[in-house]
Amino acid sequence: MLLAQLLDRAGTGVWAAACVLYFTFVIGLDAGQVGLLLGASGVAGIAGSPLAGHLADRFPVRSLLIGAHLLRLGTLCLMLVVTDFALLLLVVAVTHLGDRGAKTLEMLFATRVAGDRRATYQALSRSSANAGYALGAGLAAIGLAVGTRGAYQVLILADALSFLVVAALVWRTKEPRGHGLVVPPAGPADATGPAAAAAPAGRGPWRDRGYLRFVLLDIPMHLDDSILGIGIPLWLVGRTEAPHELIPAFLVVNTVLVVLLQLQVSARVETARQAAGAVALYGVATFACCALLAGAGAGGVWGASAALLAAAVLATAAELVRSVSSWELAVRLAPKEARASYLGVAGMAQSVQKSAGPLLLTGVVMAAGPAGWLALGTAVAGLSLVQRRSSLRRLDRLERLERTPPVPAAFG
Repeated sequence: MLLAQLLDRAGTGVWAAACVLYFTFVIGLDAGQVGLLLGASGVAGIAGSPLAGHLADRFPVRSLLIGAHLLRLGTLCLMLVVTDFALLLLVVAVTHLGDRGAKTLEMLFATRVAGDRRATYQALSRSSANAGYALGAGLAAIGLAVGTRGAYQVLILADALSFLVVAALVWRTKEPRGHGLVVPPAGPADATGPAAAAAPAGRGPWRDRGYLRFVLLDIPMHLDDSILGIGIPLWLVGRTEAPHELIPAFLVVNTVLVVLLQLQVSARVETARQAAGAVALYGVATFACCALLAGAGAGGVWGASAALLAAAVLATAAELVRSVSSWELAVRLAPKEARASYLGVAGMAQSVQKSAGPLLLTGVVMAAGPAGWLALGTAVAGLSLVQRRSSLRRLDRLERLERTPPVPAAFG
């Protein structure tokens, strides 16, 4: 699975680095059309996670994951021949829907296979994903340097080929029996256990207010992604004297630190309560990152450069914590017999952030100047404490229910 993920992310990295230029110089779209295209794809992606989770409760995860990869393979090949904007909008939206669905199914499948070692797998997963993105971006740079229509088409085919190979690798991986996630053998208390209390029969994640609260609070716990990829580079260009050549260093810092430290961080977040505690650390790291960005404009060339690099390190530290705590809590706070559908809903947090985060940073935070960064950092830190407290309360409730004696069966 880790090799499959590395290849998947390498292909995704190729497309991510080339898509805007392909739409602009090969298809001939203007900036407004490109923005609409990518915005619509982001909105479509929000539906991918819950749809994947819903299906995973009913069908084998491996089959669904292979189908998602083949769907992306087909839509990418269509991009080679589709030039009409309306059709392209549909193709890109379906591609992103398959992309988000595949990522959720990938984690569901890995969670089944990894079992209680899912925190370790998540760490290895993050490391392989970052290595894949870096590899993909490097391959894309070669094609972009050539700059011809044929070069762009080769990049698209390389991404499509990665999905075909990944589908084959998933097909060769054995899946535990049953659908959805592995459920421990039923015991006498199962009928009144935590799962039954947390999600009554037929209720589902959309009517579980406690779990929906967790997912809602988890959205700002993913803002490190937009801060690192969009906020820091744009702040450097618009509000500091730091050289523009520093921007690629942010990605290098992020990739190197994730590869080197993710396993060590995951080793310290092995239980649900440790994951809840780590959420508060996410808030601290994000606040410190935002405070550095707020002061970066007043530091001159060297001061601004140092502050921005330190902010990138702190954003990466937040990512390291979030990547293990968010998924661990999503799994442990969900009822066992319906984890697939619950985790599909939990996956929406990242998708929503990817759509709304850039707009929040560019339209609100950076427009307000340094005060905007301080307000953002304070808000995320405060919400992280709320998330920690809310998660611990739900864990306490589930543990109390586990200790509740079973209801004797009625005879007569």
